[in-house]
Amino acid sequence: MGAHETRTIMEFLAENPDVDVSRAWERCLGIHSKIIDRVRARFPVRRHAQNEGMDYWTSPDRQLEGGFWGYTGEEVDWAVYSWLGNRKASLLDMNATCFLSQQTRVPHLCVIFGTIPKLYFYAEYTPRVDLRANHDYLVRYYEPANEDFLKFRADPTWTRFVSHGTYLRALMSPVATSSHAELNDANIDTCEKYLEKFVDRWFRWLDEAVPVPEEERAAQQDYDYTVRELGYRTDPMNVLPQRVLGAEAFNRRLEMRIGTRQMAETRTRWPRR
Repeated sequence: MGAHETRTIMEFLAENPDVDVSRAWERCLGIHSKIIDRVRARFPVRRHAQNEGMDYWTSPDRQLEGGFWGYTGEEVDWAVYSWLGNRKASLLDMNATCFLSQQTRVPHLCVIFGTIPKLYFYAEYTPRVDLRANHDYLVRYYEPANEDFLKFRADPTWTRFVSHGTYLRALMSPVATSSHAELNDANIDTCEKYLEKFVDRWFRWLDEAVPVPEEERAAQQDYDYTVRELGYRTDPMNVLPQRVLGAEAFNRRLEMRIGTRQMAETRTRWPRR
């Protein structure tokens, strides 16, 4: 692994701080919106009150802008379509995530695009169990994606991006794609093609899912909520919006990203033994 794999986002941005990435924002956010539209078409979800009115926001100094749409329902705890950054100054962080409820143990879905201003791409099936102790789960949900993952990693156009956050690295499954390449339409096309199969596979798992026994769902919820919260709270990228927004405004948005109100409202949903 070379130093080019462990450079920080801030180091990339420092080299090219004023690139207009509006075209990438339009294309990548469009890809995200299609994913969340599929989720909303499959599951009856509603916009959660914690993020109402957040379709577009800017920081007081207009250094940061963004939008946030968070949905919840009976079978989906937290489906999010969001972006944050500055389209005229190189930086974008765009997310489409779906944290499922506890009726099944199908992995959660997470797709991220970013510009730094290189193109960053992350695609992951977030595990619902410890993969080291659940071999059958790994074979069922990660072996089918292994060949595509290895093919993507072998593409010389892309360089692996290594997070400096130890928890985020611990969170990644064996098929998590975390890579960067030059920002151009061809590389976005590659990501879009990869996601077609990646997302289709996830929806097929939903069709084939085996229900989790009700007496196991409270423990599964504890696991799911812990992973969801720690993933957001330990993100090294938090340093940038915190610096621009200040602690109070940043914390409000962090609580919204996590969906802490949805968690609080549903903690007692499943019977506890």
